[in-house]
Amino acid sequence: MADFEIRDLRVTVEGREILKGISLDVNKGEVHAVMGPNGSGKSTLSHTLMGHPNYTVTSGEVIFKGKNLLALPTEQRAKLGVFLALQYPVVVPGISMSNFLRTAINAKRGYDGKDKSKAISPKEFLALLKNEMSVLRMDDSFLSRYVNEGFSGGEKKRAEILQMAVLKPEIAILDETDSGLDIDSIKFVSNAVNRMRGPELGVLIITHYTRILQFIKPDRVHVLVDGQFVLSGGPEVADRLEAKGYSEWVGKKEPAVIQEAR
Repeated sequence: MADFEIRDLRVTVEGREILKGISLDVNKGEVHAVMGPNGSGKSTLSHTLMGHPNYTVTSGEVIFKGKNLLALPTEQRAKLGVFLALQYPVVVPGISMSNFLRTAINAKRGYDGKDKSKAISPKEFLALLKNEMSVLRMDDSFLSRYVNEGFSGGEKKRAEILQMAVLKPEIAILDETDSGLDIDSIKFVSNAVNRMRGPELGVLIITHYTRILQFIKPDRVHVLVDGQFVLSGGPEVADRLEAKGYSEWVGKKEPAVIQEAR
C-alpha cells in the first residue's frame, strides 16, 4: 500500500468529464511528475486533490493516512499534511506574508489562541524563515508585503514554495510551479524543493514542460492526455516528450491504455 493512493478518479466540471478514471501511487521519499498538453486535466487533478468546490468527483477515492481525502474539507486535508502550490496564486490584500505564514504554521500545530505552548515562538519563526528565504533568494522586506500584492510572477511562485518549506507537508502537489519563471527563478525554486526532498516528503510535480525536471529529477513520470494516463515510466519518459512531444497521443479517438515505458 502506497502512502498516497489515487484510485479510479473521475471528475467532471460543469457536466463535462475531465478526469476519466486515473490511478496513481505516490510514496514519501519519491518525486512523481505528471506531464501533459494544455487541457489534459492536470490542474483539474491538483484542484480535486485539495477539494476545490467547482470540481465534482463522480467516482474513485484518494487514500492518505487511512482516510479518503475526498470526504474531507480542504482545511482537514491540509492539516493531514497535503499541500498545493497554486498555478495562479491569489492576492490577499491587507494580510502581510509574515502574519499569513505564522497563522498557517500555528493552525497546523493546532493552536487555537488559548494553549500558547502550541504556538510558534517569534525566535523560532524568524529562524525558520531566514533559512528558507535564503535558499529562495528573498530579502526581509518580503515579509512585510501583503500576500502576493504587487508580486512578480517569480515572487508569487517563490512565495508558494516558502509556504511549503515552513509548513513541512508530507505530500506536496506543485501545479505548474515553473510556468512564467525565468531560468534563475526556476533554479531557486528547484534548489528549495531539492533541499526538502527526503523520506518524509512525497512530491507530485504537474507540468507540461521538461525544464523544471532538469533540476528536480523525478523518480517517475506519468503522461496525462485527455483525462487519462497513457504512459508511465522513469525519467527517460520526460526525455522522450522533449524529443517527440505529445503528438503520438493527442487526437486519437480510441481509449487510452496505460503503458510502461521500455
